[in-house]
Amino acid sequence: MKITHIDIYRFSIPMEPFVIATGTMDYAQNVFIRLHTDTDLYGVGECSAFPMIVGETQETCLSMAKDFAKIWKGKDALDIPARIQDLHNYSAHNPTIKSAFDMALYDLAAKNHNQPLYKYLGGIKRTIETDMTIGIGSPEDMASTAIKYQKQGASILKIKLGKKPDVDLERIRKIREAVGKKMVIRIDANQGWTFEEALYCLNGMSNLDIEFCEQPMRTWYDDYLPELRKKTTIKIMADESCYNHHDARKLINSNACDLINIKFAKSGGINEGLEIHKIANDSGVPCMIGSMLESRIALSANLHFAYACSNIKYFDLDTCLLGHLVDPVVGGVSYDGYFLDIPDTPGIGADADEKFLKTCEMWKI
Repeated sequence: MKITHIDIYRFSIPMEPFVIATGTMDYAQNVFIRLHTDTDLYGVGECSAFPMIVGETQETCLSMAKDFAKIWKGKDALDIPARIQDLHNYSAHNPTIKSAFDMALYDLAAKNHNQPLYKYLGGIKRTIETDMTIGIGSPEDMASTAIKYQKQGASILKIKLGKKPDVDLERIRKIREAVGKKMVIRIDANQGWTFEEALYCLNGMSNLDIEFCEQPMRTWYDDYLPELRKKTTIKIMADESCYNHHDARKLINSNACDLINIKFAKSGGINEGLEIHKIANDSGVPCMIGSMLESRIALSANLHFAYACSNIKYFDLDTCLLGHLVDPVVGGVSYDGYFLDIPDTPGIGADADEKFLKTCEMWKI
């Protein structure tokens, strides 16, 4: 099955401003591709640039996408390892845009087998409930948002922290007081604290029943994570510290984390995500499937991946619930409250809405 051409779209999705420790996003900087072949089948892929985390912007993704498309023209779409290696040979990094190309390959492969992606990957459906993320604001505003989500049926909250430690403690205390003891609360500092600040905050909230803390410090303090784990009782999840399976191996071997967050925008997609999951699973380290600001296209791929990976125990799949003002997708994942499901259609089962695509800048390579 030869690749004939690839359509590349600037897939910008307007949204309400979303604030984390490292910056604010006021639209989803996404890229959408369609990988066409010499058959009737094509594969779709999407990525979401989050420059303050991964270092890629929508512009860099679009530029690299044009290069990647030229490299793949005329090659076998079903030889996934070879096609992924083509991209690695050309560029050492750029995992975000690589993830869109990776996703299109897997979508196409599953369609070629006439299977939904999770079955192609050897998975089965199970009950999956996403958390709901609260961006950084005043303690009072964040507590009010927590109450709103609780009334809407959410049972798991992910709270963004990582600004001023004393205010962060006030934020989490206000939220726990507002929602009571039954809601699950996890926190994400997005690298916002120093070691001393992380120690102060985590010990300061040790009585608030926090499920885990994602990425408390900058990645250059990874060597401090083992000591932080020893001096706190809250579990540590590696996010920005783990891009690939080599990162996972080093983190696990150094006892630096209790949990690992897999995101396609960091790993480069499904292929490397499976490698991270294998190492974590073999070591007894549970994983979470996370996301940036993708639409329901990439979110559908995330759900298939979660179905296929039994060691993924935590689910942060609220990406298109975080203020997207447009839903540019047909088919794909659906929400029943905060529970996710997807129809058993071949491949990812989602595609871009043609009306929305007509508003997007496009390149055919």
